[in-house]
Amino acid sequence: MPVTAGAMVRAVMIMFVAMSMIPAGDLCGKLLTSGGLATPGFVAWSRFAIGTVLVLPFACRGAWPLFGDWRLWLRAALLSGGILSIQIALKTEPLANVFAAFFVGPIVSYGLSVLLLREPVTLARSLLMAVGFCGVLLVVRPGLGGSANLIWAAVAGVCYGGFLTSSRWLSHLGTPLQLSLTQLSISALLTLPLGLAALPAPSLSTAALTFGSAGFSMLGNLLLLFAYAQAPASRLAPLVYFQLIAAVSLGWWAFAQWPDPLTWAGLAVVIGAGLLSARLRH
Repeated sequence: MPVTAGAMVRAVMIMFVAMSMIPAGDLCGKLLTSGGLATPGFVAWSRFAIGTVLVLPFACRGAWPLFGDWRLWLRAALLSGGILSIQIALKTEPLANVFAAFFVGPIVSYGLSVLLLREPVTLARSLLMAVGFCGVLLVVRPGLGGSANLIWAAVAGVCYGGFLTSSRWLSHLGTPLQLSLTQLSISALLTLPLGLAALPAPSLSTAALTFGSAGFSMLGNLLLLFAYAQAPASRLAPLVYFQLIAAVSLGWWAFAQWPDPLTWAGLAVVIGAGLLSARLRH
């Protein structure tokens, strides 16, 4: 079915909002961990727990049989590892650097999809994935003056790449909201020991940032579903890289943190390779 101009404009606007909300959720998490208000484990668990409560009324019907499928537990474990790792990185590292390193995820997803799901591979896209990985290395710079804690952001990207591939693998099992409920609730269960191990002291600021971390992330990912309902995912894919622009802007606004020249170069390479890859896929 052809996409009307109005639907495409609505989808693009929704994508811009969604891609701003996801870094905003991580900004709230960073304010919690870097300010000593909460541990990365608590931030990860609270995000899943609050997300479960928000989704439950809309997705509980028909979702319960899905919990018996071990593949959904594996998918949730990948998500748990990704969110926990990115919170560890955000505790000390600038928001823009973390998001740039995290974008190793689409590269990992591409490789896994080719190997495990037998998706088509082209030389041009494979070369662009390699170029994108070089951009991530420019940001992380392992052993060459980069921060060791940024490795956690790359680990988060690897976990997220596996999560994306498993999401495509298992997308037929239920509706998007049902699958969201399984990933959130299982992840909340898996991270529960970390969340309860270091409960933060109650305060209005801690509560506001905790709900902001979960709420912004949840709304951002929910808006993605609405955007994809308006226009094909292939046409909206390049807009995912707006997250990097939002992360740079939020990091500057909240912490006066500005990427160094090598990080700017890495950001440019990651965005450029991603946009060209999305264009080839379209």
